[in-house]
Amino acid sequence: MRVIIIGQGWLAAEVLKKVNKLDGVQVIAISPEKRNDHFEKLANELGVMVVAALEELPECDVVLAAHCHCFVSKAIRSKATHGVLAYHPSLLPRHRGRDAIHWTLAMKDPIAGGTVYKMDDGADTGGIIIQDWCHVAANDTPQLLWRRALAPMGVHLLTSVVQKLASTGQFEAKKQDEIFATWEPSLTRKMLSNIT
Repeated sequence: MRVIIIGQGWLAAEVLKKVNKLDGVQVIAISPEKRNDHFEKLANELGVMVVAALEELPECDVVLAAHCHCFVSKAIRSKATHGVLAYHPSLLPRHRGRDAIHWTLAMKDPIAGGTVYKMDDGADTGGIIIQDWCHVAANDTPQLLWRRALAPMGVHLLTSVVQKLASTGQFEAKKQDEIFATWEPSLTRKMLSNIT
């Protein structure tokens, strides 16, 4: 199975490491959101092709979005047989949007979580494939919660989905229940100082 990974930082690099070791799976390319970060450097070490622009991605079986903040168009999603599967650090449909972890803490949610979903044209609105959850600690900051629980959860969930897809050739994506959907705006520095 041919996989492409788009994204950045620690999460994308760890997904690359884990997915590349799965039987019957080959990461054929990556597209880093930030140039020359840990993710891109690891791809170079592993001999994985680096593609600068999403429009230049080759055809593949599935694209994984790991810590990806860019819009992935239908034209790009259609290059992958199974589409683009993204990790979002919230229990979708709650906390759609770029700053989900900040909003989880600002709204004093006792539970946080992560979701792998199939990207569509909306902002974090695609069908849910798999989710997991964790408790929010009293001393959690967005960075602590991400490092302690949500980033490792993303690696595990994305790797699990690819492993299942490689062995069965399919996955189920359950429609999100809009009754429970929330969308919060991206936060500016001034807004961050007001909610933390």
